[in-house]
Amino acid sequence: MNDRNAIQDTSSKGDNRFIDIDGLQVHCRVRGCGSPALLFMHGSFLSLRSWRLVFDRLAEHNVAVAIDRPAFGMTSRPLPVSGKRNPYTPEGQADLVVELLDRLGLRDAVLIGNSTGGTIALLTALRHPDRVRGLVLADPMVYSGYATSEFPRWLYPVFKAIAPFGSRMASVMIRLAFGKLHRTFLCDESLLSREILEGYRSDLMQGNWGRAFWELLLGSHNLKLEEHLHKIAVPALVMTGDQDRMVKPGETIRLSRELPGAELHVVADCGHLPQEEKPDFFAERVSAFLVNHFQQ
Repeated sequence: MNDRNAIQDTSSKGDNRFIDIDGLQVHCRVRGCGSPALLFMHGSFLSLRSWRLVFDRLAEHNVAVAIDRPAFGMTSRPLPVSGKRNPYTPEGQADLVVELLDRLGLRDAVLIGNSTGGTIALLTALRHPDRVRGLVLADPMVYSGYATSEFPRWLYPVFKAIAPFGSRMASVMIRLAFGKLHRTFLCDESLLSREILEGYRSDLMQGNWGRAFWELLLGSHNLKLEEHLHKIAVPALVMTGDQDRMVKPGETIRLSRELPGAELHVVADCGHLPQEEKPDFFAERVSAFLVNHFQQ
């Protein structure tokens, strides 16, 4: 097995930890040993809880790190500071991935991202190609949604000025739509138990969460990822649920064609979260991908 990262077994130190990166307390779960390292990034309105059905299995032969992205989960929610990196922008999140690898003593990692987490994984590969060994992208947003959302330039200072009001309005709207949104994530809505929904609600709605989400909105802009996909030269596994209602399956299939050498899997009877709705299939495909590309 390739020992490129010289990784130590971290499980004995406890799975859950907070890592300070420029004042941001990043909540992550770390388990296992072995190379390549795997770094998991969840989608919007989720948390590292989204990997609960596949994380331990994929940590059996690799060090695995799952994070709560800024504005979500138990990661802290500070206000952006002028002159410092804004952790809520896509670029800030991508750079945060590299800082986290440094703190954990990892040279590089295979990034596993779902939805907007896949967007950040692709951006990280473009900004820091020497730190990304491979990509696993489950229903990523590339041609629509978060990856392309952008307000007219003149609106940004207005939104900044009304941040206290805007964040309260965003909080109200999210509270009202939260359950419906999560049911939309799944093909089989019966899989969303009250316990899981309340867990996700608790993960999101803590601390200054409304303001943090507002800052996430203000930090978004059109990344134009499709113009740069040809620059990515690492192995990639692309996966889409055939019943995804958040990212059209055709967009993910298009990504598999435009991302050099990408391997595609269309998951039958599955929505936006294959790691939750079809965990066995997800783990098996990812495990095979890792063996084929990194453990020969």
